[in-house]
Amino acid sequence: MVGIAGIGKSRLAWEFYKYLDGIATLVLWHRGRCPAYGEGITYWALAEMVRMRARIAEGEDPASARASLAACLEEHLPDPEERRFVEPRLAHLLGLEDLAVNDPQELFPAWRLFFERLAERHPAVLVFEDMQWADGGLLAFVEYLLEWSRGHPLFVVTLARPELGERFPSWGAGRRNFTSLTLEPLTPEAMEALVRGLVPGLPEPLRRDVVARAEGVPLYAVETVRMLLDRGLLVEEGGRYRAVGPVETLEVPETLHALIAARLDGLAPAERKVVQDASLVGKTFTAEALAELSGLSVAELEPLLTSLVRKEVFGVQADPRSPERGQYGFLQDLVRRVAYETLSKRERKARHLAVARRLEAAGSSEEEELVQIAASHYLEAYRLAPDAPDAAEVRARARRALVRAGQRAASLAAPDRARSYFEEALALTDDPMERAELAERAGQAALGAGREELAAAHFEEAVRTFEAAGRLHHAARASARRAEVLWRRGELDRALQEMEAAFAVLGSEEPDQDLAALAAQLARLHYFRGHLDRASERLEHALDVAESLAIPEVLSQALNTKWLVLSARGRYEEGTALLRRALDIALEHELPEAALRAYNNLSVAMAERDRYEEAVTHARDGLALARRVGNRFWEVILLSQTIDALWGLGRWDEALAAADELPSPDEIPSDAAASPRILLHAGRGELDRARELLRARSARRDSSDVQDRSIYFTLEAEVLAASGRYAESLAAAERALEGRELLGLSHPWLRLALVRAAEASLALGDLDRVEGILALVEGERPGRVPTFLRGQAARFRALLGARRGQDDVEEGFRAAAALFREVGLPLWLGVTLLEHGEWMQAQGRADEARPLLQEARGIFERLGAPPLLRRLEQLTGTSVPA
Repeated sequence: MVGIAGIGKSRLAWEFYKYLDGIATLVLWHRGRCPAYGEGITYWALAEMVRMRARIAEGEDPASARASLAACLEEHLPDPEERRFVEPRLAHLLGLEDLAVNDPQELFPAWRLFFERLAERHPAVLVFEDMQWADGGLLAFVEYLLEWSRGHPLFVVTLARPELGERFPSWGAGRRNFTSLTLEPLTPEAMEALVRGLVPGLPEPLRRDVVARAEGVPLYAVETVRMLLDRGLLVEEGGRYRAVGPVETLEVPETLHALIAARLDGLAPAERKVVQDASLVGKTFTAEALAELSGLSVAELEPLLTSLVRKEVFGVQADPRSPERGQYGFLQDLVRRVAYETLSKRERKARHLAVARRLEAAGSSEEEELVQIAASHYLEAYRLAPDAPDAAEVRARARRALVRAGQRAASLAAPDRARSYFEEALALTDDPMERAELAERAGQAALGAGREELAAAHFEEAVRTFEAAGRLHHAARASARRAEVLWRRGELDRALQEMEAAFAVLGSEEPDQDLAALAAQLARLHYFRGHLDRASERLEHALDVAESLAIPEVLSQALNTKWLVLSARGRYEEGTALLRRALDIALEHELPEAALRAYNNLSVAMAERDRYEEAVTHARDGLALARRVGNRFWEVILLSQTIDALWGLGRWDEALAAADELPSPDEIPSDAAASPRILLHAGRGELDRARELLRARSARRDSSDVQDRSIYFTLEAEVLAASGRYAESLAAAERALEGRELLGLSHPWLRLALVRAAEASLALGDLDRVEGILALVEGERPGRVPTFLRGQAARFRALLGARRGQDDVEEGFRAAAALFREVGLPLWLGVTLLEHGEWMQAQGRADEARPLLQEARGIFERLGAPPLLRRLEQLTGTSVPA
């Protein structure tokens, strides 16, 4: 819901609340506001909602707050395993526990699960107020919630001014279940009715003047009435106001700001000072906090606060479920802003410093949250007087608070907000080493936020400054992080060169976590570049350091990569054993990213050994984890792996249903999402769609990543073969097979490339080329040739024998069919039966061919493969159903 200040957003939300309060169905109501400090305090509104549900008061003792949270979770999350997952992450949100995380995928799933479980018991409403001040992390969570929880009765309401669209132009665009409502100014007739309803006895000329100047903004009319009340010219009777004095000549200010300022001027001096002090504390505040700032005692403040509540400047939170119960607050934030603007710069600075010092001294459970507010106050105090005698001290305090605020934002997986804090701190220091360290932190945060160019610039400054100071270890670490940016851009060779230079420096010093992580990443990149020996060397270094320093994340990832290297060398059993251990370590230490990679690789490993049912099981287990932790990247990868395995098993309808779950390219442009779709469309003869998806992947033709390149050319060979363009299909398949030294012929995509190369060669009559392709399989050691390839070798030997008029053709077809039956590959069984039947008919043995062709027809109909059914029709003369 979007609208200018005073247009009625909060009133509409209140009306919605009162409506829900009056219906029979129990609805769980949650409300949180985004404070107007800097660009917003990370997830403050969300934390307010959790406190409200757990009945945790602001400032409550940490032990008591933790007990309240535990009781809330026990009530709403009956599953102990879910509670173990959710509780520490909600406690971290509330500042009750520190978690070393920097990825939204570590936190968002737990927060989402909390609200989903609430909604499973009763429909839940989440109202986010003042979203124009929200940080990007909160907006990302709301979008994440809309995407992942769409099957739950959750209703999310966001209230914002138009400035939100200026800061985040694309927010909400294209999201499912998203409706934007813009509140336009009221018509003159509606404003006339509003004023008449509020003040029935208001003289006609004054009413017309108010309506004209309000320009459709209800708050203008309300503030006018409040000003008349302040001056004793109106009295309230039965919920309405009646004029009791001469108001015909009252001067009504032209604008809403001027009207509010005039109303504040009409307050008693002591009341006006309280309002000005409160404008620095926030939209809501306690009497104790205001007393610290104003210098008055709580007893002295109470009559002033009571008067201001009566005059409708402040309100009091009376909801017993709210963490702000008993607190005061501005009824309109616009009043707070106008009160703040009436202060001089000197007065503002003094009050900002007073608030910041009070927040820094806070010892409540929210200390880590409050540091972000304190940082904003210190920064504003410095900006108000950068040349004052105490400017250096204020600047230093601001910088320290900003660094802590950045650390807090990073720990809450709000990298873009953390980047902003670190950049603001960077602007406040001239010390070279401090600048370098802050630049590196800002670069890491920018990289986490997907701002690669900005990350590269920060890393560049860090490297340059560290090198100038002779801090080579730090420079190497920052350089390795800069290389991560290069890799993400697709500049694999440059990334390797820079990482190797960093490794030379770090490797000459005492081993640490930086070295272990870099060695593991280098091994992975060397593998994809085809450098197996160098990858092995770096892996041993990573594993040695990771084991000695007990770094489970690096250990699991390095074992994952070692499986790749061992598989490329034909040591499948050893590699698979290490892969299973990589998964165990990741699950034991709750490392979802490492676990998801291991699930995916285990699925690939099983497919390579023709154990497709196990491949589906591992892919689906990983898919369930990806969805539980809300990892979209791995959800797409594992869903695609599931589809690939189902395609191999001939369960094409299931594969198509799973493909429907893949996000559209507009939602997440992923190559992994396109690959299984291309296979399915080509197999079903939907060639236009297959070509369209293949064109979208065309950048992979020239990738320096061997696996990416091989997959692309395999898919191209598939589409070209389905189009009858055999010479081009052969060329593409041979380009894919160039990756066999690294990936091995048992790789799921290379084995398909080999089949397409042999089929195209046969179609072109190039029997010698078929012999060369078969030699690749038959020249391998038995342990490196899975059943799939042995079946294909027997099949192509039979086809070659048929072309050459040899006597052992039937034996070859039967051997191939038996092998495909053994591992459950119906597509290739059907193709082999069809080819066997074609050969029999050519030999005049149509009666013997009939059962083979009937079985093939049944397989093709179950698959839903029209191109193969048409080929069968041409052989038998039987019509094929549409």
